[in-house]
Amino acid sequence: MKFHIEDVTVYFPYDHIYPEQYSYMIELKRTLDAKGHCLLEMPTGTGKTIALLSLITSYCLSKPQSPMKLIYCTRTVHEMEKTLAELKILHNYQIKHLGPQARILAIGLSSRKNLCVNPTVVAAKNRDSVDAGCRKLTASWVRALAAENPDVSTCEFFENYEKAASAAVLPPRVYTLQELRASGKEKGWCPYFLARHMVQLANVVVYSYQYLLDPKVARIISKEMQKESVVVFDEAHNIDNVCIEALSVSVRRQTLEGATRNLSRISQEIDRFKATDASILRAEYNRLVEGLALRGNLPITDNWLSNPALPDDILKEAVPGNIRRAEHFLHVLRRLVQYLSGRLDTENVEKESPVGFVASLSSHAGIDQKTLKFCYDRLHSLMLTLEITDTDEFLHIQTICDFATLVGTYGRGFSIIIEPFDDRMPHIPDPVLQLSCHDASLAIKPVFDRFQSVVITSGTLSPIDLYPRLLNFHPVVSRSFTMSLTRDCICPMVLTRGSSCSDQLPVSTKFDMRSDPGVVRNYGKLLLEMVSVVPDGIVCFFVSYSYMDGIIDTWNDSGILKEIMQHKLVFIETQDVVETTLALDNYRRACDCGRGAVFFLLPERERNFSHFNEITWNSHVCCRGKVAEGIDFDRHYGRLVIMIGVPFQYTLSKILLARLEYLRDTFQIKEGDFLTFDALRQAAQCVGRVIRSKADYGMMIFADKRYSRHDKRSKLPSWILSHLQDANLNLSTDMALHIAREFLKKMAQPYDKTGSSDKKTLLSQEELEKLGDGSMHEMSY
Repeated sequence: MKFHIEDVTVYFPYDHIYPEQYSYMIELKRTLDAKGHCLLEMPTGTGKTIALLSLITSYCLSKPQSPMKLIYCTRTVHEMEKTLAELKILHNYQIKHLGPQARILAIGLSSRKNLCVNPTVVAAKNRDSVDAGCRKLTASWVRALAAENPDVSTCEFFENYEKAASAAVLPPRVYTLQELRASGKEKGWCPYFLARHMVQLANVVVYSYQYLLDPKVARIISKEMQKESVVVFDEAHNIDNVCIEALSVSVRRQTLEGATRNLSRISQEIDRFKATDASILRAEYNRLVEGLALRGNLPITDNWLSNPALPDDILKEAVPGNIRRAEHFLHVLRRLVQYLSGRLDTENVEKESPVGFVASLSSHAGIDQKTLKFCYDRLHSLMLTLEITDTDEFLHIQTICDFATLVGTYGRGFSIIIEPFDDRMPHIPDPVLQLSCHDASLAIKPVFDRFQSVVITSGTLSPIDLYPRLLNFHPVVSRSFTMSLTRDCICPMVLTRGSSCSDQLPVSTKFDMRSDPGVVRNYGKLLLEMVSVVPDGIVCFFVSYSYMDGIIDTWNDSGILKEIMQHKLVFIETQDVVETTLALDNYRRACDCGRGAVFFLLPERERNFSHFNEITWNSHVCCRGKVAEGIDFDRHYGRLVIMIGVPFQYTLSKILLARLEYLRDTFQIKEGDFLTFDALRQAAQCVGRVIRSKADYGMMIFADKRYSRHDKRSKLPSWILSHLQDANLNLSTDMALHIAREFLKKMAQPYDKTGSSDKKTLLSQEELEKLGDGSMHEMSY
């Protein structure tokens, strides 16, 4: 359909639109008109992505003289592909109505692992190895050597891309990652470097959060994006954690041992160059005297990571004299590694500010703050000079230099925390030194300052007023939308106790209750009752791995697990990536064939499978390895989600305590408010995966007595709270079972998808035109 929002003609590729989609577009247009930033919470399953794409691309079409670009950031490769697929449908619709003038270039950009078509390179086991394999074939010095010696291997796809020069462009259309690879194979061009080049020319770019938020990547990939761009962070409920991770570094014994080996290898390379071509090292020294900023434009294949710190002004300074010579720089790094090794030899937890740490480092190792600032860039320069291509072998020394640059740059918003062991496993020595960022606004501030409009949106942003404080910005629009439904297809329940026929013992994962045999038994009885009634798939979330392991062991010993498996198959997420991927596939197969299954999972914060994406980039598993984040348990894959407990963070974590102290002192955010906010957004994200469209239906059970408290429950998104009836707030197991039976009977009845005349949930173009902007605007609140 085609309709108007004030002066913009919106092209929407479907015959009907949800009222909340229209309201969402109105607020989005207000943001673009004001050239400001916004926070928009849109319920899951209400077409948020197509509403965003339709409004922003139509807005660009209405202002052809404006160089506006859409930068769409996703958390997962799967979401990236879904976004590009939706955009393709929209683009075809716009061309149908407007002709060639509506043509745009839209591409997705991902890592080499996901785009490389060279079979020898892409066969490597992980992303870092693929990156290194690519550099071994494409580095400028390798190619120069190959020009003289035909026996030196290069990448034919990159060579063809380079030979094509200015002809290596993509015609306007929407390219998914698969199509980008196919186009590269067909033309013989490298899809990765082609995409890197076309990013600057594209009208719409879809890529990962890290390409904007991680300074090491953003300076290379996104440095030339124009200010008029509109940036969208989709599924941004955890954006503060992403920002903090981008600026945090951990150093362990293994890191220091690896760094020592790296320094020995670099020393050998320096000796080799001194013996064969010392002029190269002298040229580097002379360049460093002038400053790192004067090193010129590096070939695209040589510039793999930029400085991890945010300020650009350090690049305008001359490199300190004590690290200009390669051997002197290595001596500084050896002293730094030795100092860090000594700091890890502690039996007590230590916490220090960056200023105090730098002062201690200066007095004990003679390394000052300015030297630390330049460590990362100096290492990068040296590795280029020494023509090192197997960069995956040097990750440890890169981590040390990353740490040095950050600690030398920032005085506030960080803490250095040294822990001799994990509090949860005190009998296992595992010392770790962590440079922990506490201020999420540091990483995202350049994005807010640089781009015209930034849209932060998700289905779970409640309480929405906390995000501007965490990210330190002022949105021009901040709205939370409800879901218009023709039937109550969402059934949230709060279960507080066991069955009325037994002990009615309160259920909770509070520390003083979680190990109570009665609580564990009641959780097992709840699941046993539900698997006997609910068809197809059931997803059960636990608060931590240790609690999940313990409760499953108890259920197994008591026979509850065996009884559950008489009704449905049981699949369990483990800390092994391959096992969990296989379990997820088999869970889906069990649901597809009608057998039904139960999947035991963790909230996304509890897992860190950074290599899920390296196993199968086009699977439904998310690129950061978090199942709760990347998978939709919609339709028969999830008729019920049980959230066992409230997923609070581990409150004895020294990093968490330091962050809570910083938030309290800097942003006046109380510890309890932040902990509750964080736990409830995790819970909402878990249960929100059960429904992905208005034709879908599902139940949510919050199984913990603390959810019955208003101060906890009120932090849930409004679209969940609007369906949480008072009668469903303080349930026993048998009461929840009765409600589940009645709900499933109700969902089995036919219904009108468009809604009644007084409660329309699906609007045609004619109905949309009849409703004025005023009445629609009124519907949005």
